[in-house]
Amino acid sequence: MSRAVALRLGAFAGALALAFGAAFAIGTAVDPIAAADTATAPAHEEEMGNMEQSAGHGEGHSESGGQLPGLAVSEAGYTLTPTTTFYQPGTKTELRFTIQGPDGKPVKEYTETHEKDLHLIVVRRDLSGFHHVHPTRDASGTWSIPFTFTAGGTWRLFADFQPAGLDRTLTLGTDVNVSGLYIPVPLSEPASIYGFDGYDVTLAGTPVAGKESDLTFTISRGGKPATDLQPYLGAFGHLVSLRGGDLAYLHTHPAQEATAGMKGGPEIKFATTFPTAGTYSLFLDFQHAGKVHTAEFTVKVGTDGTAIVPPKQLPTTKAPATPGHETTPHGH
Repeated sequence: MSRAVALRLGAFAGALALAFGAAFAIGTAVDPIAAADTATAPAHEEEMGNMEQSAGHGEGHSESGGQLPGLAVSEAGYTLTPTTTFYQPGTKTELRFTIQGPDGKPVKEYTETHEKDLHLIVVRRDLSGFHHVHPTRDASGTWSIPFTFTAGGTWRLFADFQPAGLDRTLTLGTDVNVSGLYIPVPLSEPASIYGFDGYDVTLAGTPVAGKESDLTFTISRGGKPATDLQPYLGAFGHLVSLRGGDLAYLHTHPAQEATAGMKGGPEIKFATTFPTAGTYSLFLDFQHAGKVHTAEFTVKVGTDGTAIVPPKQLPTTKAPATPGHETTPHGH
């Protein structure tokens, strides 16, 4: 069963589970994460935060002697607090949250990173339904964005930001619950090419656990190299990698910056460090022809450095989209 089909089935079954969802919400009205006293939330030491990638290879987050980004709801005194942790599938709703500061109040001042004050990643725990979006903040410090959860299950929220006055970015993560039948969607098998909407994206590299690894994505459309990629958030591509099992978070940007009017492609190169051996889901965002697109890859990382080799020839077919892909759109 494809990931998209499974998500559709979960959404259809959601209507049948509304009554159950309501009862469950009433019975567990106080969310143990969101209701935590931010004044007493544990503040992780500085060395447990994010570490910038080596100079000249773009920015990212990786292990720095402690917990990896995205695994904790609170770090350095800052806490990700959703307004609610219960949602219904297939219904547009307002996804709202705050970043509570060390003083227990919503943070209102941020240092812009990659043209935004905050980047929000939303993905189901089985790594389906990936969205990279940018909410807006009101005067009270509350972030919000219209959002539709496509299927039931547990979804993970990642907030990537830099508070004003802090010298590094933070990535906080928390779960929210979406009512409805949960049908797990298996990960795609590892492959060096991903096709959708007439695009083919290939991946090449030799990832090694614990060492900086170079990854090269090459983008084609209709069988021809895409040499006119457009700047998106100050670069030609953004890469989010999530480790299977615990969803440890790596957010990497290419070394080359991009400003309005520049053209890039067909290659986008990244240098990133996979902290451990394991299976990772890679989500590449790029902009072409005025639209942001997302390519997904499953990569197995070991300690021996097995090479990922793209195909010598691209598929000759020009299907409008990978089957089912259009039913699980990516938000930006």
